[in-house]
Amino acid sequence: MKKLFIGLFLSLFLLGNFSDTAFAHYPALQNQPAFNSKEMIYRQSSHKIDTINPTVTSNVSGAFYPGQRGANQLIIYTKEYGERTGTNEFGSEAIVVNGIVTQLFGADSIIPNNGYVISGHGLAKNWINENITVGTKVYVDETNLTIKTFITPQSFIFGAEEKIKEVLSIMHYYEMNNPCYDRTEAELYLKKAKQNLQKASQNPNDVQKYAAAAGNMANKAIETALPYYPNEFKGVWIRPTEKTERQVESTLDRLKKAGINNVFLETYFHGKTIYPSSVLTKYGLANQREEFIGFDPLEVWIREAHKRNIKIHVWFESFYVGNKYNPADKTNIINAYPHWLNKTKTTYDSKDPVPSVSEHNGYFIDPANPEVQQYLSEILNEIVFKYKPDGINLDYIRYPQSIQEKFPTYEDSNWGYTNFARAEFKSLYNVDPLNIKKGTTDWALWSKYRQDKITNFVKDTRKLTKANKIFLTTVIFPDRQRSLETKMQDWKTWSVQNYVDGFTPLILTCDKQTASLLLSDIQKNSSRLTNIYPGLFVTFMGGATDDLLRQVHETRKLSMSGFILFDYAHFEDKYIDVLKSGAFNIKNYNEPEPVQDISKNTSKKRLKNKN
Repeated sequence: MKKLFIGLFLSLFLLGNFSDTAFAHYPALQNQPAFNSKEMIYRQSSHKIDTINPTVTSNVSGAFYPGQRGANQLIIYTKEYGERTGTNEFGSEAIVVNGIVTQLFGADSIIPNNGYVISGHGLAKNWINENITVGTKVYVDETNLTIKTFITPQSFIFGAEEKIKEVLSIMHYYEMNNPCYDRTEAELYLKKAKQNLQKASQNPNDVQKYAAAAGNMANKAIETALPYYPNEFKGVWIRPTEKTERQVESTLDRLKKAGINNVFLETYFHGKTIYPSSVLTKYGLANQREEFIGFDPLEVWIREAHKRNIKIHVWFESFYVGNKYNPADKTNIINAYPHWLNKTKTTYDSKDPVPSVSEHNGYFIDPANPEVQQYLSEILNEIVFKYKPDGINLDYIRYPQSIQEKFPTYEDSNWGYTNFARAEFKSLYNVDPLNIKKGTTDWALWSKYRQDKITNFVKDTRKLTKANKIFLTTVIFPDRQRSLETKMQDWKTWSVQNYVDGFTPLILTCDKQTASLLLSDIQKNSSRLTNIYPGLFVTFMGGATDDLLRQVHETRKLSMSGFILFDYAHFEDKYIDVLKSGAFNIKNYNEPEPVQDISKNTSKKRLKNKN
């Protein structure tokens, strides 16, 4: 009775408080949900909105961060902002349609035509995680920049209904693509989900309990609905922490048991190698990462992985040299070769190292400098001839990130204004890049000059790997145009010219729709001979286990060659368990293998031959 009275009071308060609110600027905010005055409210909360549709000028604190979202901020994005939020993986987002939360994701969400996205970082992220779920009713007061959320009985029912619809869709897909698909186990869980949903509708006082049970059964149905694909590339990125042979064996045993068949081992990162390097010694640098001195992890990883039929790809941080700057350490690349360091247009004459603020204050070396390219090539040659890994995975194969061209400070945020690059470009085109304005013919030449420097390094690496029958992949960012303008990464050319065997694109979102959109863009701009292994960040972002399964399902719908998880440090047992329930469980495999649409990507046949 007390809950009912509180619900009635709050409902009347809401109707009075929001009925006169004007939403002149953002049409998507006009559709506030109707509220039944008799509806019970389980939980309510409110939070201030830092800004709606941020820009560099309207939200200065977020100017240099993805999505123009600053630390601890809560942002509302409507369609007027663009197609996606553009945020990074360090937040949470809720998709709202007609005033109801329809989906929860982590980053870079698609903004719905008839709704908006609530996006939070830091403290605001915590608020979203604690107070918003699928089905939550949301009220936005544009005038006072306030958001209020309400969880009602219908919220719980809505969430359960949406999951049941999703299970049916997934099961239907595999039935259509595999005549031997077995839906028996998933069907049992689905039946229980429907039974609990019916109980939720019939028992208002216990709606939360039964709706939660329905949701849990629907989740189990999703887990068991995904079949096992025998030739699927199942990878994971690993930053090694193992310091003994036994520890390496233990990690590999866990990976083998989990179903992983490809490991991307971080071998050169923050300017140092995990193995003792003669090349680094030659350059007067610390020849091995401190934590591995006296031990050669790479040799052990490769040897023991091969015993378990697991392939090792060397994960290689190309032009990124870490975010630690100690002026006293002369064996660090930042101090030993200051003239190699990259600089922006506004910091071209800085005497100090210039970090990339939006990338953990990390430092980058200049791709245009032939000394830099020679140095990195020597390390790669050392790795290839001494260790013979199965693959090389070039990461940070780009310039540091600038903001997008549509923003007024784009030009100043660009990188590459080193003494060497400026001098060489001036000798070629008779103009100093410092004097070039965006949008001009010279700007196009300046962009192409930098893009070609990256491309040439990929091309040279390809010669090395091809001659030694080593698989070459590169970490890329989806959205070809944005990669070109903000990172000088011309990955389409790499694919069309056959400079790579595959891409490992970073899918920095928990949103399956965003993931599908990004991957479709890569397919459209790639050769059919280029394998695509989406890098899924759900585990790193702490996303729900069903979000991971959704993205695995999306990669299959798009006929991808497999996928890679980022990263092992966040590959918790809960994720392993759901994958082993279906997608990674060989018992879930029935001949024939699901039919693939080879018109989208012919790499499946190639992958079978490769692995």
